[in-house]
Amino acid sequence: MNRYLPLILLGVLLNAAAQLSLKQGMRTIGHFAFSLENIFPIGARVILNPFVFAGLVCYVISVIVWLMALSRVEVSYAYPLLSVGYIVTAFAGQFFFQEALGPMRWAGILIICIGVFLVTRSA
Repeated sequence: MNRYLPLILLGVLLNAAAQLSLKQGMRTIGHFAFSLENIFPIGARVILNPFVFAGLVCYVISVIVWLMALSRVEVSYAYPLLSVGYIVTAFAGQFFFQEALGPMRWAGILIICIGVFLVTRSA
């Protein structure tokens, strides 16, 4: 199963890239209220935003890669590895968006890392 780890990680990284791209797209759009008046003006800005588009493309590709992975490995092995995405997005959020990673988040990331290590060792 570990020989499929690169395929699983590719799917996870594409998913993380999708999240980061969507975040950047919404940063360029800014805060908005959910209301009927905003459906078309904000909807158009979201649809036409290149970061949002790139994020959606990454999601589509990540789903294809994920389907390939699930056809090759047990879901009980693959699914916990999705948590690597939490680690990647936390570090990328800090690096690209200057988001704070306090002690509790660091502790959570450490626990996730330990869990991922244990799952990969169980294959």
